Amino acid sequence: MITRRNMLTMTAALSVCGGSAAFAAVPGEQRFVFVILRGALDGLAAVPPYGDADYASVRGGLAMAKTGTNPLLDLDGFFGLHPALINLKSYYDAKQLAVFHNICTPYRDRSHFDGQNVIETGGLVPNRFHDGWLNRALVAMGAKKVEALAVAQTPPLVLTGKARATSWMPDTLPEPDEAYFARVQALYAGDKELGPSLTSALMLRAQSKAAMDDPASKQKVKVDLVPLFAGAGRLLAGQGPRVAVLEASGWDTHINEGAGEGQLARRLSALDAGIDAMKQALGPAWSKTAVVIATEFGRTVKPNGSGGTDHGTGGAAFLLGGAVAGGQVHAEWMGLKPEALQDGRDLPPRSDMRALFKSVLAEHMGLSRAALNTSVFPDSGGAKAFKGLIA
Repeated sequence: MITRRNMLTMTAALSVCGGSAAFAAVPGEQRFVFVILRGALDGLAAVPPYGDADYASVRGGLAMAKTGTNPLLDLDGFFGLHPALINLKSYYDAKQLAVFHNICTPYRDRSHFDGQNVIETGGLVPNRFHDGWLNRALVAMGAKKVEALAVAQTPPLVLTGKARATSWMPDTLPEPDEAYFARVQALYAGDKELGPSLTSALMLRAQSKAAMDDPASKQKVKVDLVPLFAGAGRLLAGQGPRVAVLEASGWDTHINEGAGEGQLARRLSALDAGIDAMKQALGPAWSKTAVVIATEFGRTVKPNGSGGTDHGTGGAAFLLGGAVAGGQVHAEWMGLKPEALQDGRDLPPRSDMRALFKSVLAEHMGLSRAALNTSVFPDSGGAKAFKGLIA
């Protein structure tokens, strides 16, 4: 029931966030946050397997080490974290972060659009479903009991469906991201006049961004996710939604990716700062929170000729929060030799991303295994949920 006290709490939270939205009072204390990294994060950069005998040679200029300038952050003597992920490392040490490697959705091709469709719908193939797996999970929880928040202009596909979801953005909007421009380009792809003009303009934009991201350039691309993540944290800490989805774009690092420094490092640093801002904003509610960070697919093991990486398959994901049984790296590691790679170029996917989603929804949000295997993730019987991910 919405009381005067609840309404005042929500109003105060929205005032601090600098935006506006309307929420219903929701019972229960468990919070679940899904962060989608659009563009395909390089899992070998975010979670470098520095202990693998072939790592340094196969990664070349993108390899990181435990010593020297910008050393990686050691996790377990074999895997590490990118040096930009300072806060995530502190969560790992506090056993509030679990890391997953060689993980991917069932999708095996390399289209951003199809890969994002699969990670949001939870199907075996693109366009298998027209609603999102998280929305179906909300229905299974009881749509009237849980309301979801999308930190976006409109709820993304993962929150589309029968259950109610609302969206929120700060009053000051950030610059349009790569996913936005990609959607616009797809919209005008069939237009003989506007299509080529838009493609030419976007190519020029990409070239200018690459120049700005060049280490030799004095100009640096600045990414700030703190307002979005902090605002979401404040809203989740109040009497409003208990489920949220956030998006971060810019992970399609074909050119000038960088190792310990560079454009990827700056984006990882922004993500790290955003996550910590959300943690601080959640306050005591952090102890009841689980956050999944995932991307549509990984990137190639070897760098390309432009100092970047191309679209791959297996990648990395993160589960963090005060409710998480962390301090662990979950990886069925197959090595980096050519014969161990998917198509001779990618990390092989050894874990199904849906297994991670199912585990958190079951252990943290209380969904039954039957509901997860039928209504939420149909055709996922082979994706066996992890156990013991929630403290």
